[in-house]
Amino acid sequence: MKKPENQYPFLQACRRQKADYTPLWLMRQAGRYLKEYRALRKKYPFLEMCKNPELAAEVTLLPIKKFNLDAAIIFSDILLPLEPMGVDLEFKKGEGPVIRPVREEKEIARLRIFNPEKSLSFLLKAIQIVRREIEGKIPLIGFSGAPFTLLSYLIEGGHSNHYVLTKSLMYQNRPLWSTLMEKLSEVLIRCLNAQVQAGVQALQLFDSWVGCLSPSDYENYVLPYSKKVIAGMNKKVPLIHFATSSSALLEKMKEAGGDVIGVDWRIEIGEAWARVGYDIGIQGNLDPVVLLGPVDLIKKEVKRILDSIKGRPGHIFNLGHGILPNTPVENVATLVDMVHEYSSKVI
Repeated sequence: MKKPENQYPFLQACRRQKADYTPLWLMRQAGRYLKEYRALRKKYPFLEMCKNPELAAEVTLLPIKKFNLDAAIIFSDILLPLEPMGVDLEFKKGEGPVIRPVREEKEIARLRIFNPEKSLSFLLKAIQIVRREIEGKIPLIGFSGAPFTLLSYLIEGGHSNHYVLTKSLMYQNRPLWSTLMEKLSEVLIRCLNAQVQAGVQALQLFDSWVGCLSPSDYENYVLPYSKKVIAGMNKKVPLIHFATSSSALLEKMKEAGGDVIGVDWRIEIGEAWARVGYDIGIQGNLDPVVLLGPVDLIKKEVKRILDSIKGRPGHIFNLGHGILPNTPVENVATLVDMVHEYSSKVI
């Protein structure tokens, strides 16, 4: 039976409204743990899957057809806006994203601010396809990376363990840092709002690598730009502000903005919510590795997390980061059922 949008448990939780149960979705829920996804990856390169609207929609819907999830998230990648900015980007098998680094002032000056309706039209079309498929059933989430995380990929040329090059620019050349963060912020505002116009009903801002910073560095070098992006969002949809290794930054992240703060597994979720305050929602925070364990452990951890919430409206159950490729599908089904069944009794 089709539901009106204001009765979706996921959107109710985003707005801290009472729902019949705790809603659940999983970061990377349309990923390599699904045999159907792996079969598609044998046929198509990752970027082609992202840029083909029909394929991206198909992948988005894979977990929705398999599990009773409470939201879909569009299949895409946080790095896709870098290409139309003028950055060379490829995904190498076994290596992940490989980027031609942008570090010099003249290279940063050449980066373009683009029109996402034209340059990311494939993403917007995929959103429209998925919305038609899931209309009246569950909502669709759009997303982007946050300015710091995209900047770190640009400077490092990919993932980094210590972000030495990123921090060096931050400390040594504040004007150039500010120029690049401003440019990325403007691009992200445009990209996120274009997704809203295309039909997403919620957004998530991924600041995946910002946990490498101290609270004072976050406040000085990152907060103004994350705050600018979030302030520039279309307010008709809720926004989840997520970061990993961010336990020391939670209060600053709240200051940057968002309707919901997403936390990883390195902090008790009840403590995290008390720290940021109950005037916003909370998302998380099962360790993804727990899904590789026995069913009894999964159920125990779900119960522990839900008990710490105490039935307070505004909690979205999720992992503390993306689902791992070797996760058993049957364990995901157990997780979804357990969250719904147990939370419906304690709310």
